[in-house]
Amino acid sequence: MTNPARIRFEEVALASGRCLGVATLDSEETLNALSLPMAHALDAQLVRWADREDMACVLLQGAGERAFSAGGDIQDLYRAMVRNHAAGATVDDTPDRFFEAEYRLDYRIHTFPKTVVAFGRGFVMGGGLGLYSASAVRVVTPTTRIAMPEVTIGLFPDAGATWILRGLPPHLALFLGATGTRMDAADALYAGLGTHFTGSDCDPVAALVAANGDPDRAFDADPSLETGNLEAADPVLAEALPEIPAGAASARAALETLSGVGDWYARGLATMRGGCPTTVGIVCEQLRRAPALDLADCFRMEMTIASRCARFDDFAEGVRALIMDKDGAPQWRNDGAQAHVLAHFEPPWEINPLFDLGRTGT
Repeated sequence: MTNPARIRFEEVALASGRCLGVATLDSEETLNALSLPMAHALDAQLVRWADREDMACVLLQGAGERAFSAGGDIQDLYRAMVRNHAAGATVDDTPDRFFEAEYRLDYRIHTFPKTVVAFGRGFVMGGGLGLYSASAVRVVTPTTRIAMPEVTIGLFPDAGATWILRGLPPHLALFLGATGTRMDAADALYAGLGTHFTGSDCDPVAALVAANGDPDRAFDADPSLETGNLEAADPVLAEALPEIPAGAASARAALETLSGVGDWYARGLATMRGGCPTTVGIVCEQLRRAPALDLADCFRMEMTIASRCARFDDFAEGVRALIMDKDGAPQWRNDGAQAHVLAHFEPPWEINPLFDLGRTGT
């Protein structure tokens, strides 16, 4: 039987008589990228599991060794954006439908009544990071590589990344959001993105079954790892970024003061230089607005920004260059001017599609 949603569900019995729900993102060739059918299927299954008294916890994992999920499956979004831009109007609402479904799913995981365990082996990026960061237990391994690489495609750190960035010191949040820097297990634990550690050869289903569904017994909640790059960089970044910059130009200038400090910084700066200037400005504005927002409001703001990104030019151009044509040479249409950045925060509709989030049990 075919599985168009590319996600598998199973229930595994525990010694207690309860069970473990397992959801496996099953699209190895796309690094388990989150598609719209996948988001709908996972959301519906979580609704079914939520009220089950015999459901001890839920495990989210990716098929294969390479990735939990490396992002969203955005090729359909690209085709819709091309059609809309050519028509000069919204003739295909795929982008809004995708972002709404993705953010509703992320919010459900954040507020799920059972413990959700995300097994972050391999790449955890973009939309995959949204699922992972929403989970109560976030397991890292020696192969974990976490990032918010949206600057490379002209999007912005979304899928709940505003909530992540809100919880970090602003200098770390800006550096990670503006440079797409990858974090390993030690970095993720230091930033609070990871909560538990285990070895690369761990079978998370077997580990949870052996622990009778207790994540603290299945995985190491207090690992002793060597100091990572992010922890070592914390005071350096705090000095370079003592406050949230006024916009893209000042943020990029402040980050450029790190040039020559070391290879780890150099890789991030290289990504920022080739990335979308407007994304850097959006990250600054996210950080300014986030402290006043609750979780649902963060998603509503992201819905507005994402919809605007789909309507403006840079997101489509970034996807074209990095994913569709793969020429790696995006021609950014905007230079990150603050007026253009702020336009992303102006709703394109009278009613936000997520208006009911957190208000009706959604």
